[in-house]
Amino acid sequence: MRRVLAFCFAAILLLSLASAQRLPGTASPDNYNLTFTPDFTRDNFSGEETIRLHLTQPASQIVLNAAEIAFGDASITSGNLAQKARVSLDKDKEQATLTVDKAIPAGPATIHITYTGILNNELRGFYLGKGADGSKYALTQFENMDARRAFPSFDEPAYKATFDIAIVADRGMTAIANSKVISDTSSPEGKHTVRFATTPKMSCYLAAFAVGNFEYIEGSAEGIPIRVYAMPGKKQLGAFALEMTEKSLRYFNRYFDIKYPYGKLDFLAVPDFSEGAMENIGFITGREAELQVDEAHASLFQKRLVATAVTHEIAHQWFGDLVTMQWWDDVWLNEGFATWMEAKPVDEYKPEWNTLLDEVSAGNILTTLGALNLDALANTRAIQQPAETPAQIVELFDGIAYGKAAAVLRMVEAYLGPETFRAGVNEYLKEHAYGNATSADFWNTLARVSHMPADRIMSSFVTQPGAPLVSLKTRCSGNSTVVNAHQQRYFYDRALLNAPNDQLWQVPICMKAPGQTQCELLTERQQDFTLPGCSKWVLANSGSGYYRSAYDADTFHRLVPDVETSLTSLQRVALISDTWAAVRVGRQPIGDYLALAEGLQSDRSDNVLRLVFQQLNFIGQNLVVEADRRDFQAWVRSALTPIANDVGWQAKSSDTDDLKNLRASLMVSLGITGEDPETIAEARKLADQALTNPASVESALATSAFVVAARSGGAALYDKLLAAMNAAPTPEQHYRYLFGLAGFSDPKLVERTLEMAVSPEVRSQDSPYLLSALIGSPVAGKQSWDFVRSRWAEVEKAGGPFAGAPIVSATGSFCDAGLRTQVIDFLAAHPVPAAERGSKQSIERIDDCVALKSLQSAPLASWLKSQGRGAGATADGVNAH
Repeated sequence: MRRVLAFCFAAILLLSLASAQRLPGTASPDNYNLTFTPDFTRDNFSGEETIRLHLTQPASQIVLNAAEIAFGDASITSGNLAQKARVSLDKDKEQATLTVDKAIPAGPATIHITYTGILNNELRGFYLGKGADGSKYALTQFENMDARRAFPSFDEPAYKATFDIAIVADRGMTAIANSKVISDTSSPEGKHTVRFATTPKMSCYLAAFAVGNFEYIEGSAEGIPIRVYAMPGKKQLGAFALEMTEKSLRYFNRYFDIKYPYGKLDFLAVPDFSEGAMENIGFITGREAELQVDEAHASLFQKRLVATAVTHEIAHQWFGDLVTMQWWDDVWLNEGFATWMEAKPVDEYKPEWNTLLDEVSAGNILTTLGALNLDALANTRAIQQPAETPAQIVELFDGIAYGKAAAVLRMVEAYLGPETFRAGVNEYLKEHAYGNATSADFWNTLARVSHMPADRIMSSFVTQPGAPLVSLKTRCSGNSTVVNAHQQRYFYDRALLNAPNDQLWQVPICMKAPGQTQCELLTERQQDFTLPGCSKWVLANSGSGYYRSAYDADTFHRLVPDVETSLTSLQRVALISDTWAAVRVGRQPIGDYLALAEGLQSDRSDNVLRLVFQQLNFIGQNLVVEADRRDFQAWVRSALTPIANDVGWQAKSSDTDDLKNLRASLMVSLGITGEDPETIAEARKLADQALTNPASVESALATSAFVVAARSGGAALYDKLLAAMNAAPTPEQHYRYLFGLAGFSDPKLVERTLEMAVSPEVRSQDSPYLLSALIGSPVAGKQSWDFVRSRWAEVEKAGGPFAGAPIVSATGSFCDAGLRTQVIDFLAAHPVPAAERGSKQSIERIDDCVALKSLQSAPLASWLKSQGRGAGATADGVNAH
């Protein structure tokens, strides 16, 4: 499952809040034969089901998962004995117990059930969606535990079975499912019955089907037919996804020893979808925003978003579908693998997009740096985390399962070598094809194939929380450099960082010195390694490691002058992030970080400078006291204006996609953090131009122009954005305008957006993220938080089961002790079960920010003064008083 990434928001699907209850394990399914008849006049469906199963012991009861299902007839047949079954329901456990008078012997048996269910509006189970014109469609979303809302089932990942699915649809409607259509028969009642081929063995959560007025484009790759479906009038927006699918299937068929095993591959992009996309076997579903592109005008962000959504879900056809985790505590075997794999086909197809670098450094929780930030909290978790209740399982779909797991896989791949790692992956897939696996299954296979300690390395990173901080001290000894490496767990909390901690990792560290790179395995608290030659400096992480790095002052200052000439973009990203991590805990002065940032003025990598800009934005929003604000803004302008002068605000035909993204990132920092008048004026001009003629302004720059212009914009601009949102022809444009509305500072306009967020004007899937963007705004955050607290019942109703967790996460952007108290009190009174850990993390983030402000605000003021920016200096360095 692809988490929502569009516009830097991330969904957490709130599933049932039922208590933990596993099935008893006395029966297992072999085949489901299912017929669904949706009724769009009543928004419900009828179902008929036959389950062929095996009992491991004699029993007079069989327990199934079922939720929101009304049972009709139920019977159990064993041999020649058919018995009517009594059905008792346990709503809290989401279970149905079928009881018969005579015990069923061990061995094969058959269950037959007729029932009805709801086409719900909660984007889970078998649910109802609506197009922009109000036309209805029905679609499934079963991960994690919602197949039980569509049919009584053994709804746990270890219970794999084959499926025979039939859909009775209104005439003229299209039906799609996991496998190919084998028959389509009309009936006199204005219906037609579509039957699909028997699927391979799969878990219930991977079954999928849809009914609606869909259109498609089609292609193929190596004999596999491919279709990309869409709502009427939008099929042309699927052309890029189709092209990416064709190229990705060819790539994966080369990479894996097992060819794509499912016979056909369909995609369906819909306007109502809870997550980004879902890897159902042979039938991938997802949001329009993650599967549709206007290639002529889309930003690199949108193209890369769709490309990696496609490759992520196709990678799942092997990782998660062909081989499925035994239980949800190992969900990283699905999501970490797909995240690790998703960049590979894109990098082969579009190397200039730097997709792998983006997956390390982009500003969201699913990247390596995002995961490292999450792992700096005391309230993080291990990759392999016990979970029983649905709420606990939902929380596993976080930056640890995606970003950290993928980063650890990249690190081990680099340590073993790509071909050795690939051989281990293929052996793992062959050993467990069409079955289930655990973490230990994977790393034991990897160790056996590689003859290297991959099992010890992986278990140390998978089974314990946090990330190591590797500190280097170097000295010359003769014609060699002796490197002393020390490891400890990194925390943002300085007291925890400095306290004794017995955690140790098996860390593959790849050290870079001028002219050489050397990899070693750090297994002890402290070890010495020797590099040939007497090196000027040694970089602790050459780019592939999942760990923080730290340096003594002398090594750091020797390294900084060579950053632009001797380090790759990936290595610069690691050094920038690690320097900021040292500043956060007081181990380096903030001036060191700002000097490093200032020294990157010649860099033109968007990934490198975007990271710097993000941290400057954080400093401006949270660490600068009002007395120093003008001085900091003046320094930002002096540091970033030379880059702006070189890059320019007008697009050129020679611009690379990376330069276009850099220009967009730069405008936000210079216009908002630096409050540069010329940049603000340019943003207003570009915003007006983009509203008049969207094609006339490069897409990424238009997004930034709206963000900057909205900050000081009035009602006229607001109304234009709102009208453009309602008329937007593509998902990217719709969300650009929608989230542009969250950028205004005028309280009256903020109130309009807040009211809109809890109204039918905003789809339920988007409401929580619009509110989260408003809460995270430095100018609208307090007003928005007050609104959410006072209108919580409406917030929950508008956002449905998706409302709580993103909003809880957004409160972590506060940097105020008083707001911290409000968050604690509110969450105590309004707990969000699927965000229990997230609530603790948000409070911890607030604490860490407040502590950082206390730690670094005074040193920041001193550094600005040393640069000629203190005591109210103007942009020209002249004292204004």
